Amino acid sequence: MNLSVEHIAIPATDPVALKNWYERVLGAKIVWESGQNPPTFLITLSNVWFEIYAAETALSERGNNKLAGFRHIALRVDSLDAAKTELEKRGVKFSDAERPAAGGGRVLFFADGEGNLLHLVERTKDSQFGKN
Repeated sequence: MNLSVEHIAIPATDPVALKNWYERVLGAKIVWESGQNPPTFLITLSNVWFEIYAAETALSERGNNKLAGFRHIALRVDSLDAAKTELEKRGVKFSDAERPAAGGGRVLFFADGEGNLLHLVERTKDSQFGKN
């Protein structure tokens, strides 16, 4: 069996606003749009697809990184400091301090337009995963 990840789903209370956030802040591109109301979108960020569609309910705990299940998306960057500066210009707020990354490097968490967790990860040359 040959498996690969095709997309990651992000249910949203406002799919259009969340799609717009990913486009404006992270430079995502639309791959497909359902044309329905509420809409469903497939967007791409680098080589990863995300499906954004209407949620039935919102969880107040979605920003808690310790809950069971999928909790965050890690975005690898060449420079954590440069990426942080650029994202702050685009309105991203970083509430926590950076911390060491598992396997070497640094991470810095932030939330998307609906409070879902993402983090930047910068790998150093001495990281077991190698420099970016």
